[in-house]
Amino acid sequence: MTERLRRGSVHRGTNETRIDLDLVLDGSGSADLKTGVPFLEHMLTLFSVHGLFDLKVEADGDLEVDAHHTVEDLGICLGQAVSLALGDRKGIRRYGQSSIPMDETCASVVLDLSNRPCLVYQVPPLSERAGQFETELVPEFLRAFCLHGGITLHVQVPYGSNTHHMIEAVFKALGRALDQATQLDERRTGIPSSKGAL
Repeated sequence: MTERLRRGSVHRGTNETRIDLDLVLDGSGSADLKTGVPFLEHMLTLFSVHGLFDLKVEADGDLEVDAHHTVEDLGICLGQAVSLALGDRKGIRRYGQSSIPMDETCASVVLDLSNRPCLVYQVPPLSERAGQFETELVPEFLRAFCLHGGITLHVQVPYGSNTHHMIEAVFKALGRALDQATQLDERRTGIPSSKGAL
């Protein structure tokens, strides 16, 4: 019997953005990203490589305004793609955690594929920008990702001085934690919950 390819493909079109996103959970770490937001592309490449996801994105947003709509909508689409790829969530490990050092900083990401969206984001004050990217958009992206992926996500960076390093550690840890949580546990056949539902 052939196992189902755990894949989520999402199209989102609004007056602000048009996005096509394709995610394969059991991939090789391939990223093909065209978003017009280079820093976010760098972070999503790290997420894909360290989570061993295959991620393809084409996005056209109103960047003449700023990157907010594009970044938030990419979070929405990525969350929806994760949820679609997981299907009924039977047999998954459900929980994942990873701590990743990046030079002077270390990020911890703990998540639960619970279908109860929640973001806890505890990060030291960041520089206003990393390159041209507004760093206040990081929690906006993660919040949209959680809401539309049905994910409880706790992000903690207890210390650090370099803004790029802190954000990079978060996205690497997110990839590894999500990979762990989405893995199938051969001992489990049903929903990973005592309630019998997520």
